[in-house]
Amino acid sequence: MIIPIRCFSCGKPIGHLWEEYKERVEKGDTRKKALDSLGLERYCCRGVFLGHLDLTDIAAEFKKA
Repeated sequence: MIIPIRCFSCGKPIGHLWEEYKERVEKGDTRKKALDSLGLERYCCRGVFLGHLDLTDIAAEFKKA
C-alpha cells in the first residue's frame, strides 16, 4: 500500500523519492523523464515505481469505527 523504503532486489533506498516522482508525473512529465531525473537507473528500482499502486485511500474506507 505504501511505497517500500528500499528496493526489493538491490536494497537501494527509494522511499524518499516517491513524493517528488508523483508531483513530477502530475505536472506532466513523462514517467521516464521523472525516473531519470531522480537518478533511478536500475531496472529493479524503476519497476518498483512503475508497478506501485497507492491503495491507502481505498484501505481507509474499511477502517473500523
